[in-house]
Amino acid sequence: MLFNSLEFIFLFLPINILIFFQIGKLGNYRFAILFLITTSFFFYAWWNPRYLLILIFSVIFNYFVGLALNKKIQKSIHKKLTLIIGIVVNLALIGYFKYTNFFISIVSDITGINFNLDNIILPLAISFFTFQQISYLVDAYKGEIKEYNFLDYCLFVTFFPQLIAGPIVHHKDIIFQFENKNIYRYNPENMAVGVTIFSIGLFKKVVFADTIAVYATPIFDAASQGIAPTFISAWIAALAYTLQLYFDFSGYSDMAIGIARMFGIKLPINFNSPYKAISIIDFWRRWHITLSNFLRDYLYIPLGGSRQGKLRRNFNLLITMLLGGIWHGAGWTFVFWGGLHGIYLIINHQWRSWQKSLGHDLNNRNWLDISFGWLLTFFAVVISWVIFRAENMNTAFILLKGMIGLNGISISELFLYQSFFWIISLLIIALFTPNTQEWMTSYNPALNHSLANNSSADNLHLWKRLQWRPNQVWAMLTGTMTVIALLKLTKVSEFLYFQF
Repeated sequence: MLFNSLEFIFLFLPINILIFFQIGKLGNYRFAILFLITTSFFFYAWWNPRYLLILIFSVIFNYFVGLALNKKIQKSIHKKLTLIIGIVVNLALIGYFKYTNFFISIVSDITGINFNLDNIILPLAISFFTFQQISYLVDAYKGEIKEYNFLDYCLFVTFFPQLIAGPIVHHKDIIFQFENKNIYRYNPENMAVGVTIFSIGLFKKVVFADTIAVYATPIFDAASQGIAPTFISAWIAALAYTLQLYFDFSGYSDMAIGIARMFGIKLPINFNSPYKAISIIDFWRRWHITLSNFLRDYLYIPLGGSRQGKLRRNFNLLITMLLGGIWHGAGWTFVFWGGLHGIYLIINHQWRSWQKSLGHDLNNRNWLDISFGWLLTFFAVVISWVIFRAENMNTAFILLKGMIGLNGISISELFLYQSFFWIISLLIIALFTPNTQEWMTSYNPALNHSLANNSSADNLHLWKRLQWRPNQVWAMLTGTMTVIALLKLTKVSEFLYFQF
């Protein structure tokens, strides 16, 4: 079931909210949690009921492995073996469904043998709930968690606002909230904040992301058929997809946070104006924040991080980003995309080290350094998104050749003017207006909302005056955005991150 579908907006969500708070009013909090777990399973099964068994198995298996790790196992080797078994089973599950087809295609290309194997369908959200539980097992091994009851753990994994495409929540950020009895009582402020954030996200997805997609998809599809785009067409496709992915992911993140807030739960920020980044390091602190944190805490740091010299640090960065690319999908484009960002990060760290050696203050840059840093970062990100979006590497090279002018320059004027309007408009919004967390900052919209970059709100008094308040003006604005978005829901489109 999609957040941007009529059955979700007018049936599933309001019915859940109504029954949840009615149960909470009776004081039966365990039953309220059980109700949310049941409806979350229903939400997941809406896509394909048979894959619900995979989610149920994953939850039960990891809960009991976590219990075993939480017990005082006498021999550390037994504890380590338990952790290894837990991680291997999780990786085997995701490996089979997500990467079997990819590896078979590689073997077929090498050997020339065509293996007759049915195409394996990727279960929805398997990357998200698997990584979420791997972090839980590692923390249990380290002795950093207390023993949770099964219902709390089950809701931590399956809570429907974050189940399908994140954020990848950490147990310590979520489970303790279930113990707060206030969340089971209807709170007008939570509802107002949640509905507003959800409406903003819905508007971003339906009005911005789906509209700009019209200028990216045909050109990428044509390139996959071997039709080379001209210079302007290639850049239109690249920039349009860059903005489509931005508002699609930003919109989903807002909607997830907004829905959870309606239930009194605060999810972590997963998206913080990444196109305002002035370096690749800065970009990865803003883009898919919970995945970046997972890769840092459970891969980069265990590999040694930056503690063993620059050469080892660079190797660790490259391995981490390669695996981050593979996490997004089974294909050479994702491998290349991850590796490219690994190289970006290595160059960025080397550049920072060189600047520090010259005595430069990296925290006190002039406007020229900031502008150049932003331009270089944005250009590098756009190039990488072309590879990320392309159906295969041949398609990516066709588009990249067009972007450097090897395929001519001509284009339809009507197409040019329409795409130019949307690209410029959405770039202005992405680069010069506060993000949702900044608009809502006075009402603590999410966990760690203070991480959001407030430079635009602090530097311009106008933005501070326009921050969200529970008043008639914002109510009318929220209502207008919702109506416009609903009127455009003639064709429901999936969120881009659902495929990962």
